[in-house]
Amino acid sequence: MTGIWRTDGYGLVIAVSGGRLTTYDVTGHSCVPGWITATQSGTPGPDGTTRYTVGTNALTLTPAGRNRAVEREEGGVGSKTLDRLDALPALCARPAPNDPLAVFDRFWETFEENYPFFAAKGIDWHAVRDEQRRRITPTTTVEELQNVLIDMLRPLGDAHTGLARVVDGAPKPVFGGRRPGSTVRTDELKARALQASAAQLTGPEQTFAGGRLGVGRLPGGIGYFRVSSFDDYTGGDYRSQVAELDRALDALLAGPDRPTGLVVDVRLNGGGSDALGLHIAARLTDRPYLAYRKVARDDPADPTVFTRPEPVTVRPSAGAHFTGPVTILTSSISASAAETFTQAMTGRSPRVLRIGENTQGVFSDVLIKTLSPELMVVLPNEKYLTRSGSTFDGPGIPPNLRTPVFTPGELAALRDSALSTARRVLAEDARGEQGGQSDGSEE
Repeated sequence: MTGIWRTDGYGLVIAVSGGRLTTYDVTGHSCVPGWITATQSGTPGPDGTTRYTVGTNALTLTPAGRNRAVEREEGGVGSKTLDRLDALPALCARPAPNDPLAVFDRFWETFEENYPFFAAKGIDWHAVRDEQRRRITPTTTVEELQNVLIDMLRPLGDAHTGLARVVDGAPKPVFGGRRPGSTVRTDELKARALQASAAQLTGPEQTFAGGRLGVGRLPGGIGYFRVSSFDDYTGGDYRSQVAELDRALDALLAGPDRPTGLVVDVRLNGGGSDALGLHIAARLTDRPYLAYRKVARDDPADPTVFTRPEPVTVRPSAGAHFTGPVTILTSSISASAAETFTQAMTGRSPRVLRIGENTQGVFSDVLIKTLSPELMVVLPNEKYLTRSGSTFDGPGIPPNLRTPVFTPGELAALRDSALSTARRVLAEDARGEQGGQSDGSEE
C-alpha cells in the first residue's frame, strides 16, 4: 500500500509510507494537511489488507489491483475507492496560504465541491460567496472570519455542518447546525424524558454502556430497548463497542422470558456508528435484506454526479434473534446513525412501525476538513438511498403514527404519549395473533 492515493469523491489524498498514513484535504485550488495521521497495526493480511489506527479508531486499506485500493472504516458502512497517483499533487507539496481570503475561499470551495444539498435547500452558494466575501479583508481577525463562516452555515439548517476552533491542538466546536424547529437536547430534557419512560416500565431499567443503552419490560411482556447513542459504549475500539452492545441485546433477547413485542427508542440518540445500528437490525431478522444504498458526490464541478451506489445489507447475526413485531420511537433529536438505523429497519419483514415525530434529516458520514491552523469544518457529502432512489435528507424520516414528543406539556406531566401508543399497538397486535391462533386462521 506504500504510495500516494486519491479517493473517488471525498476530496482526500492519502499518503502511505513507513507504516504511517497521513491525509491531505484537497480542493481545486487548495491542499492542506488533513486531520488523520494513523499508524499501521500488525502485518498485512493474505490479501494485502493493512490496518491503521488513530486513537481507538481504525481503518483498513485493501489492494484492488496494481493501482487501485479500497478503504473501509471500522464502525462505518460502505467503502471508498482509491486510485494511485504517481506523486503528491503539486498543491500539496508547498505550504498553503492561510490569510483570511485564502481561508474563506478554501471554506467556500470545500462546500462547493462536496455538499450535495444546495438545490434541495434552495441556496445559491455562488451568491452567498459574492455577498460574504466582501466582508473579508487582509486584516480580518480569526474571530471575525469565524462569524462570517457561521453566517454562511446557519441558513443550511443542516445538523451535519459545523465549525470548530483549534485550541491547544484540539478542535473546540463553535457552531453546529440543526433543522429549524427541531428540539434541542438538554440535560433537563433528557432527565425528564427518562423519568417519563421509566414510569411505564414494570421494573427498573437495566443499563449498559455507561447508561447509553437501557433494557426494560413493559406490561404484557413487551420488551423495551433504549438506544441513546451509537457511540462511546466503552473506552476501547469498535470491537469492544460491539461486545457491549451484544451484552445489552442478550439481556433483551436471550433470556427465557422472550418478549411478545419490542419497542426500540432512539428519541435521545444523536448518532455515532452506522455499523452498530446495523448490528441491532441483524438481531431483529432471520433473513438478509437491503438496508440502503450509499453514494457520494464524485465531481467537484457537477453536484448531480455521484459514485456508483453501494448496497448495504442487513444480515442475520449469530446471536439470539427476535422476529416478532417491532416499533421504533423517533424524534427530531434522532440524528445521523439513529436515522440510518431507522432507515435500515424500514426494509424489515414483518413491517416496523415508526411512532413519534420526524427524525432530524441528516444521514451522511461527515467530512472533517482543515481550513487553517485555527479552523476546521464538518460537512456531509453522501446520500443514503431508499429502494426507489429517494432520500430523507432535510425533512427526516416521518413516523407512521405521529404523537407529541418532548413537548413542554409532556415533560411537565412526565407523560410519554409515543411510548403509550407503542404499547397499545403492540398489545393489539398480540391480541390479533392470539385470535388468529384460536380460530386456526392464517395470514
